[in-house]
Amino acid sequence: MKKDIKIGIIGTKFMGKAHTHAFVDAPLFFDLPLRPVLQVACGLDPIATEQFANRYGWKSWDISSEKVIQRDDVDLIDICTPNHLHMPVAIAAAKAGKHILCEKPMANNADDARRMLDAVEEAGVKHMMVFNYRRVPALAFAKKMIEEGKIGRIFHFNAVYFQDWLVDPLFPYTWRHNKQLAGSGAHGDLNAHIIDLARFLVGEFETVCGAEKTFIKERTIAGTDQKKEVTVDDAVSFMAHFQNGALGSFTASRFATGRKNLQRIEIFGSEGSLSFNLERLNELEYYNRNDATGEQGFRTILVTEANHPYLKGWWPTGHIIGWEHTFVHLVSDFVTAIAKDTPIYPNFYDGLKCQFVLDAVASSIEKGRWIQIPEK
Repeated sequence: MKKDIKIGIIGTKFMGKAHTHAFVDAPLFFDLPLRPVLQVACGLDPIATEQFANRYGWKSWDISSEKVIQRDDVDLIDICTPNHLHMPVAIAAAKAGKHILCEKPMANNADDARRMLDAVEEAGVKHMMVFNYRRVPALAFAKKMIEEGKIGRIFHFNAVYFQDWLVDPLFPYTWRHNKQLAGSGAHGDLNAHIIDLARFLVGEFETVCGAEKTFIKERTIAGTDQKKEVTVDDAVSFMAHFQNGALGSFTASRFATGRKNLQRIEIFGSEGSLSFNLERLNELEYYNRNDATGEQGFRTILVTEANHPYLKGWWPTGHIIGWEHTFVHLVSDFVTAIAKDTPIYPNFYDGLKCQFVLDAVASSIEKGRWIQIPEK
């Protein structure tokens, strides 16, 4: 019986590091039916890729994603590349019969995302999107509370995702400023996460209407005096109607001065409300309107009990976990689904549904009106 699942990671920067940590830690804290093996790391720069492989324990390295995908000793391809490469790498991996883990957003547009979904379904391989915030225990617990009717009928879903790393006008030009490579700016980078959480916690979108802004139109290429046009958004806000009648508001910005990685979600319902702040990811705020008069108010639930989602694998009650643990939970679930041949979510279908919303918001900005979200 096969006991290992051998990983080929494509992309060795920020997400490559986060995913590597998850593959290493997952079998240490969770009983997995397969043991992840760091088989091969792949990047563009041979020196940097070799350094990455040596530092983080990958058995080998390469600079050709095509060669990595075709290797017989690789079972799962983990895509951590810039966004425009998600589609070609995923399709090639599917055709080679590899299971696929893919960073968000799924692609630069819905057409490419649909091609990716078609490829994995035709190949019959397992596929998962890295919407890792579904694996925050507090948000998984919020999902359970909503399903149990704790907040009743949902009226509002309000979400923001704020960072400030681009506020400095001297910050150099990167691939994330190029629409052909990134697809969009803060929209695909940050809104993708809160769109997926809205689908996870509330339901499907019906219509959207958006606005965007690029605050700094040009940036200097690092190490030169040459400037290059910024062709993506710096911030996007949009309103949404959900199919179940709820109303939504969303804002993503990389110009939120003072906010390093603030994701805040509020859900207001007929019987209560929930509030979550990623910077306090072990806490969930809950309001119950059926509490006795004089006792009503938001209470803070510390989500560290063994009966909370994922927590029994970690520490004693009250010993908090961090951002990196969301990837450990994701990897654990994916490896288990592969071994047991069970469904896994969010998958490429969820990635496509998110892309529908991202594209519809962009279309709304271009056309200046509300846009209907396609069903398929």
